[in-house]
Amino acid sequence: MSVSESGHSSGTVLEQVGDNIIHHVSNSSLDQPLIHLPPIFGINISVTKHVLMLWVVAALVSIFVIVPIQKYMKKEKPVPSGWMNAIEAIVSFIRDAIVKPNIGSKFTDTWAPMILTFFFFILFANGIGLIPIFDTLGATSRFLFDVPKGDDHYFVNKLLHGGATVTGNFNVTAGLAALTFFAIIIAGSKAHGFIAHWKNLKPKGFSIPISIMLILIETLGMFVKPFALTMRLAANMTGGHIALLAILSFMAIFAEMVNPLTGIGLSLFAVPMAAAISGLEIIVVLVQAYVFTLLSAVFIGMAINVHH
Repeated sequence: MSVSESGHSSGTVLEQVGDNIIHHVSNSSLDQPLIHLPPIFGINISVTKHVLMLWVVAALVSIFVIVPIQKYMKKEKPVPSGWMNAIEAIVSFIRDAIVKPNIGSKFTDTWAPMILTFFFFILFANGIGLIPIFDTLGATSRFLFDVPKGDDHYFVNKLLHGGATVTGNFNVTAGLAALTFFAIIIAGSKAHGFIAHWKNLKPKGFSIPISIMLILIETLGMFVKPFALTMRLAANMTGGHIALLAILSFMAIFAEMVNPLTGIGLSLFAVPMAAAISGLEIIVVLVQAYVFTLLSAVFIGMAINVHH
């Protein structure tokens, strides 16, 4: 038998694995926030771990992207060097390979800033999720500073309640997808006029029954697009962490079920496999940032360049 953070007996390792994995990838509870704030209009605005990480990501994007670009633009004869070379390469790629082909050169400068913001925010958020920040804090506090396990009077123990990958939170990805949803409407209205944008839902040259069916499909598609963006990003970022933790859990499970030597032997398989999945996760970090920005550009472009 083992002891959980609450101090109560929690059964075998096998019985704890599922809860531990969910505990790792989930957000900290509003019942146990990092910073408790009074509700506003009945809405709990207390700061959870994912809210804290959103602030961290926003700060990092500002420090490593926005501030260098602002300094670069203030130069009389700006010549990129060092870190600015990397930023310029990314900006040029997103603008020329994603925004311009899908949205069109006329509206490239209008929507490129939003698409670039999506890319950098998701890239930094995904990347930070790969760094075991809070796990390191937990190990340091317990083994070096002898902080009692499960005592929430210590702020470091509150940090251990939940994961750090904010893009694995469906509320965060839904917020990003909602921006794309409204951008689609605004882009279509800006290009064709508000009334004409909605008229574009009705294809020309079809009979009334088919037109009604197509209008229903187009209307449904308006909501399916942001839903797909929400689920794809959150599920991919959460799935990798779950797979990684599940493989590492095999060592503890077999060590308890068979003997400790079996767990040690299994580590020869589990650790390299976990390392391989971590390497794959680095690719996923880049791909998911790219896919979200690409699909957002495609959806906005579909509202601007109407083809029936």
